[in-house]
Amino acid sequence: MSTSADATLHAKASDPDDFAVQIADQIESFIVAVTEVAKGDEPDSAVPFLLLEVSQLLLAGGRLGAHEDIVPDERYEPDLGPEPDVDELRERLAGMLDPVDVYSEVFDPYEPRKAPVACRISDDLADVITDLRHGMAHYRAGRTTEALWWWQFSYFSNWGSTASACLRALQSLVAHVRLNQPLEELDGLDTDQDLGEDALAEEAGKVMAEEIAGPLGLRPVK
Repeated sequence: MSTSADATLHAKASDPDDFAVQIADQIESFIVAVTEVAKGDEPDSAVPFLLLEVSQLLLAGGRLGAHEDIVPDERYEPDLGPEPDVDELRERLAGMLDPVDVYSEVFDPYEPRKAPVACRISDDLADVITDLRHGMAHYRAGRTTEALWWWQFSYFSNWGSTASACLRALQSLVAHVRLNQPLEELDGLDTDQDLGEDALAEEAGKVMAEEIAGPLGLRPVK
């Protein structure tokens, strides 16, 4: 390929209006932001900040979902080596979000009525970052199409629904506090066990919103 052609392709890839650049920027911003939150330097603003970051990430996901199917350049995905460990990130988030880390979720709203299961915001965020980092490794190696394919595929298969569930939990948490409503405590539930409504009602205790408002940077309506 000629030098001029190389320069043209590089300019296109560097164009801030380019779809791949925009998606990669949004994803990298999310990874950096959540990693910073997990350090625990500003716990008082953790929940509102996570609500904002997950909302912005899902905008990128929506754009990927609305885009035509992206086909990778190669039939087999190149080996990226070992995946970065997210256990420390998960544990830091879990400790910071206690006692509101656990929430109940129904995985597929179009399936016949299913009992809700207990999930964790910390698990969700760590799992989403794992998927996003995998695509980012391709992107940084210059395999832009492979990165977009992975982000789009994993948006449909995993991180889209995971981030959506996490967003609902964060939004509900903020709403409970701002509306000064009691919040059901789910952190004592077993996240490996499916729980029906009766079990949830039996296990869930009542915690007043103001008890968690201060530590999480939220303020109820007076």
